[in-house]
Amino acid sequence: MATTSRIELEDALALGPSWRHLCYAMLYAPNPGVLFGGHVLLNHAVLMSMRFDGRLGFPGGFVDDRSPSLEEGLNKELLKKLGEGVSSFSIISTDYRSSLAESKSKVLGLVRVPLYTLQDGLGGLPAFLDNSFIGVAREQLLEALQDLGILAPETVSKLKERIVQLKQAIRLIGT
Repeated sequence: MATTSRIELEDALALGPSWRHLCYAMLYAPNPGVLFGGHVLLNHAVLMSMRFDGRLGFPGGFVDDRSPSLEEGLNKELLKKLGEGVSSFSIISTDYRSSLAESKSKVLGLVRVPLYTLQDGLGGLPAFLDNSFIGVAREQLLEALQDLGILAPETVSKLKERIVQLKQAIRLIGT
C-alpha cells in the first residue's frame, strides 16, 4: 500500500521539471441553514467530485506545465472540468494545503458533503465517510475541515477513530 506525506509548497516546486503537479481544490462556503425541520443546523457547504470509478475526490487535475503558477494552472483545470460557474472565484497561493499525483480521471459531477451528524450518530457525515475515496481524499477532507474551523478537533478525532474501526472490521471480514 502506498503512503503519502504532506510537503510544503516550496518543497513540491523544488522537485524539478521531471515531476508533474496534480492539484485539487476543496470548494466550500458559509451556508447557514437548517435541515429536517430545523433539527440539523448547517454552517458550511463543501463540494467533492464523483469520479468515473465511483470514488469521491476533489475537483482538479494535472496542472499544465506552461502555467506560470500552480494556482493559475488549477484555476484553468477547474474551469475546464466544472464550467463557467467557477469563474466567480479564483484560487490563490494562500489557499494551498497539499497536492498529490495520480493517473488522470473523469469527473461525473459534484457531491455536497453532509456537514452534520444525525441523532443516531451514524447518518450524515459519518455515513458519507463510509464511501470509497480516491487516495487520501477522506483524510484530506477531515484535515481541511478542522484547519478551517468548520469541524472541531474532537469531532474530527471521533470520525477518524470510527474510520479506523470500520477498516479493521472490513479486514476481519476479508480473512
